[in-house]
Amino acid sequence: MQEQNKSNERKTKILAVAGKGGVGKTSLAAALVKTLVKEFPDKKILAIDADPAVGLSSVLNVEVPQTIDDIRKKVIQTVEDGDTKSAVELLAEAKYDIYDAIVEQDGYAFIAIGRPESAGCYCKINSYLKEVITLISDGFDYVVIDGEAGIEQINRRVMEKVTHLILVTDASRKGCQVIQTIKKVADELVMYEKYGVVANRIPEKELAEQMDIGGMPLLAAIESDKELASCDMKGENVFYLPEDAKIVAGAREALRKLEIVG
Repeated sequence: MQEQNKSNERKTKILAVAGKGGVGKTSLAAALVKTLVKEFPDKKILAIDADPAVGLSSVLNVEVPQTIDDIRKKVIQTVEDGDTKSAVELLAEAKYDIYDAIVEQDGYAFIAIGRPESAGCYCKINSYLKEVITLISDGFDYVVIDGEAGIEQINRRVMEKVTHLILVTDASRKGCQVIQTIKKVADELVMYEKYGVVANRIPEKELAEQMDIGGMPLLAAIESDKELASCDMKGENVFYLPEDAKIVAGAREALRKLEIVG
């Protein structure tokens, strides 16, 4: 069984998208999902919205009936009410609840983590649910995780097992500093195989060469895109963007440099 789990970890490619708020990482994550769906129509693809703001569901126009945190709160409420037997049973059933929380879309599946954890220590419950999420991920060929802004998610080890770490920044000094900090934290806490930087929302591609990204490999430089901005304002699905849209072309370039697509 252990060898089988190791095999699953090897075959599943898990892409985590991280960076400071406002750099367009959620749009990039959506474009990555779009590209994977087009490139691998016969593969199982999972999009995980791990941002408390639930942004990925918005740009993909996915309605989320239930999040992982909704399930977690049910278990915690039962524990706090003192009904321990019921809590144990509910914890055992959480796996099935999480499977039910997966929303099937055209070419991929979607699940949202939900709001930040409430006060109090529920380590056993949190650990169990994280294991279930890992178990679910192992059933897919490709997983794209849109992480919350900053380094909190990595500090909480939500992204312990990823194969590809994609760090997103804009042209700002702050954005570049944040991705360098995330990389340092990830080196200690995350088991990743490949990584790189996407310079997003920059005035012109040449500017990416002048950005201080700490010597990390540049996967793509994506200029500010009026087409994406219009799509965002209208609340339209990123999947409707053409293949030559800057964010879509940039996502494909990043996946190519990570050797995920040809």
